[in-house]
Amino acid sequence: MTERKSTIPPGSERRSHDRFPVGWSVDCTTDDTFLFASITNISEMGIFIQTREPVALGTEMVLSFSPPGHPPFKLRGTVAWINAYRENGDNPNPGMGIRFIDLGTEERERIVEVIHTIAYVRDPE
Repeated sequence: MTERKSTIPPGSERRSHDRFPVGWSVDCTTDDTFLFASITNISEMGIFIQTREPVALGTEMVLSFSPPGHPPFKLRGTVAWINAYRENGDNPNPGMGIRFIDLGTEERERIVEVIHTIAYVRDPE
């Protein structure tokens, strides 16, 4: 297998929305690819999908996932960055960051509701 170079843009850790760890299944569909993977975190703007085989930067896809206790989502997203898999094991979290695109008001409100639910459940107080 060929090693891929990391394509995480400089300054990508300066996020404007909190990310919350999750462990949900996701189906990702592009024009020519279907990927069944796991979402490892979510924010109001996107998700991180753990996979050893990320698709190319800029690829648009349809994301289908079902947070526990909430109706399923079917959203569009684009690959914003890639954390490449390395065979030598020095990257324990390979995958791709997906930015949601074309979210309608209702979809955005549902995502925010899910985020608030996660934050509330995990709040130690």
